[in-house]
Amino acid sequence: MTCAACVNSVEGILRDLPGVKRAVVALATSLGEVEYDPIVISKDDIVNAIEDAGFDASLVQSSQHDKIVLGVAGIFSEVDVQLLEGILSMLKGVRQFRYHWISSELEVLFDPEVLGSRSLVDGVEGGSNGKFKLHPINPYSRMTSKDVGETSVMFRLFLSSLFLSIPIFFMRVICPYVPLLSSLLLWRCGPFQMGDWLKWALVSVVQFVIGKRFYVAAGRALRNGSTNMDVLVALGTSASYFYSVCALLYGAVTGFQSPTYFETSSMLITFVLLGKYLECLAKGKTSDAIKKLVELAPATALLVVKDKGGRCIGEREIDSLLIQPSDTLKVLPGTKVPADGVVVWGSSYINESMVTGESVPVLKEVSSSVIGGTMNLHGALHIKATKVGSDAVLSQIISLVETAQMSKAPIQKFADYVASIFVPIVVGLSLVTFFSWYISGILGAYPEEWLPKNGTYFVFSLMFSISVVVIACPCALGLATPTAVMVATGVGANNGVLIKGGEALERAQKIKYVIFDKTGTLTQGKASVTDAKVFTGMGRGEFLRWVASAEASSEHPLAKAIVEYARHYHFFDEPSATSQTPSRESTVSGWLLDVSDFLALPGRGVKCFVDGKQVLVGNRKLMTESGIAIPDQVEHFVVKLEESAKTGVLVAFDDKIIGVLGIADPLKREAAVVIEGLLKMGVKPVMVTGDNWRTARAVAKEVSIFSIIPCP
Repeated sequence: MTCAACVNSVEGILRDLPGVKRAVVALATSLGEVEYDPIVISKDDIVNAIEDAGFDASLVQSSQHDKIVLGVAGIFSEVDVQLLEGILSMLKGVRQFRYHWISSELEVLFDPEVLGSRSLVDGVEGGSNGKFKLHPINPYSRMTSKDVGETSVMFRLFLSSLFLSIPIFFMRVICPYVPLLSSLLLWRCGPFQMGDWLKWALVSVVQFVIGKRFYVAAGRALRNGSTNMDVLVALGTSASYFYSVCALLYGAVTGFQSPTYFETSSMLITFVLLGKYLECLAKGKTSDAIKKLVELAPATALLVVKDKGGRCIGEREIDSLLIQPSDTLKVLPGTKVPADGVVVWGSSYINESMVTGESVPVLKEVSSSVIGGTMNLHGALHIKATKVGSDAVLSQIISLVETAQMSKAPIQKFADYVASIFVPIVVGLSLVTFFSWYISGILGAYPEEWLPKNGTYFVFSLMFSISVVVIACPCALGLATPTAVMVATGVGANNGVLIKGGEALERAQKIKYVIFDKTGTLTQGKASVTDAKVFTGMGRGEFLRWVASAEASSEHPLAKAIVEYARHYHFFDEPSATSQTPSRESTVSGWLLDVSDFLALPGRGVKCFVDGKQVLVGNRKLMTESGIAIPDQVEHFVVKLEESAKTGVLVAFDDKIIGVLGIADPLKREAAVVIEGLLKMGVKPVMVTGDNWRTARAVAKEVSIFSIIPCP
């Protein structure tokens, strides 16, 4: 597909098919979505109908069956192909398959309720006694390679056309002013001059070899009863080329030297190919959002191999595309979760910000659900896969972005309608232009001095007519809106904003309220200690050492901020530290005290024994539950912190509060600018937070938000 008219043609073909209820085609992604009745029409019938119209088509995904593309190694002859087909035919659940010799790729449609992707691969490899080696190919990577290939082809065509057009341009513009070159070009060789021979030869290659794609696409469009930009390019360049050929032949017969316009044809094709190349680049960039989402999923996974009794007997690294429901997978610290599932062993904190936007890691224990693509931070986990393939959360997010990019804004429907009637109108205007100038010239409405040397009114009028045809490009009209929708949805997805489609995007201009989460959205989501106040005679360094020892066993982000602050103070800020350089081991644990009976209390804090003495670090709720009174001076200090958009962490030592730490989550630098911009647009910002009221109010005041919604 090259323009909006092609999209309209394909959509029209699909909608005319019996059993098709809905058909939407996206130019920018070259993808289509068809809703049909499988009793009336099959997938193959739909693909064949598109191919019969002159377009290339293949099935990407079906709601009835899963599709997997596998790279196959070990096939060297037709006998090997027959062996592969025989093995596939015997596998239960395989519905359809096709092997491509050129790419060594195997496409398989299978019923996921009967056969899993890994069972399919193992079945083929086992059935061939190891002769065939299969590996899954990510469909999005495959599409990316196709886009890169199309861009590369268009760039080569442009360079070839440019390489041949430059000599033609020089012969027309530069050579007449260089005596030696001019005399060579004017040298008569048979019925024509040398310059005419060279131009004719070079332009013929550009017109019919490099420009062949325009004729093919134009013929396909006319065969389908529609017109597009390729029709305009073919008409304009053909008119210029064939007029020049006729002028040469007429001059050879009559001796009348009429001007030729070969350079018009070649330069037009060159510039159009440049536009096509830039269009391919634009299409590639608009799909970057989907590529980045796909890259969130890990490439491989560790499968826990079990015997028939359910005991673990080993581990096996597999491609993440081969994960099946009920697989037990091992997730190491610092790696991504390979699939949606449930934790069956271990505990760890997982960063789910890529899905929820929440920057604070979430504790996952046995029976907790996990999402594929999220980052496991510290502990090792065993998870049981529950949703794979198109059912996974990440796949659904990708599908949402694809659907959004495919959907048409209401204004785009009008643009598509205009594009569908654009070409006939342009051709009509071109004819009107020709006859207007031609008749005006015959009637003497403009002086003969306007005519080119040796030119006629016919040639003069024809050049204007050709100009009207070639400068009128419906592609800009048809591409503007879908490209805007794709860029908007893509940029939004990269920044965690999912837009449902063109209609939602168009309606966004009417938005009156925007609701922001506080942590990680307005703030950086990176806690840091800003205040440390001791209310007893204990030294600051000793106080921080006790607190850090208690918090070192915690996985909570606030705990990590406290430990980092204490470590830095101990080695760099404390007077006794002098200029000593700490070793790697000492910075981790050498300066901390012994801890026992550590207990993390979600939503409250931690409780443990440090050197045999009880230490509590947490909020007011923890102190109240532990029967520890909060002195007025401590309460006033905590309130002051909260009014400054900070969180107060209380520290108790042997049932007595000895100090308070102030922890802040700094605002993002752009937060105030965004809020100010929304206010200028007449949009009212609202903040939602689960933090305490004073801290929430202080943060909101800093960014000029006056509406706060507290969450329990």
